[in-house]
Amino acid sequence: MNKIFEFTDKIIDKFFKSEKLNSFLKKIVNREMFDYLFFGVLTTVVSLASFWAFDKILGSKFALISNVISWIIAVAFAFFTNKFFVFHSNKTDGSTLFKEIVSFTGARLFSLGVEEAGLFIAQFVFHADKKMYFGAVSGMMIAKIFLQVIVVIMNYVFSKLFIFKDKKEKE
Repeated sequence: MNKIFEFTDKIIDKFFKSEKLNSFLKKIVNREMFDYLFFGVLTTVVSLASFWAFDKILGSKFALISNVISWIIAVAFAFFTNKFFVFHSNKTDGSTLFKEIVSFTGARLFSLGVEEAGLFIAQFVFHADKKMYFGAVSGMMIAKIFLQVIVVIMNYVFSKLFIFKDKKEKE
């Protein structure tokens, strides 16, 4: 894995001569970002799969409820992977866990609000629940995928800057 990041550093050095831009890109293209994107994709798959399953079980009329259920499942998965595999916050004492779970859940509740508002608009303003694309993909699923991109970015910022900051403070 280190070879990949050495290679990306060389690419950045070759194509980005500006010291500020070069430094900025090297801060972004690192192991933590790779891990976050990898586990973010997995979390998105968990979220989309569970949303799809509950959308099929409950029906498109209950898309907002299906989204909340998929959110709960995805947040549990994301907390575990972010804590231990992305931000390497290995403290498991009660007070640290409590603080991280509350912060993580609070940030995710905020992003859930953004996602629910987006799905609400998609359903009741754009009537995405009544549309199908490519013969098999509902308008609500398209809206969900678009909103996932926004949510992933928001969640990284919250996790990096506010929730799992132990690693950052040590460096």
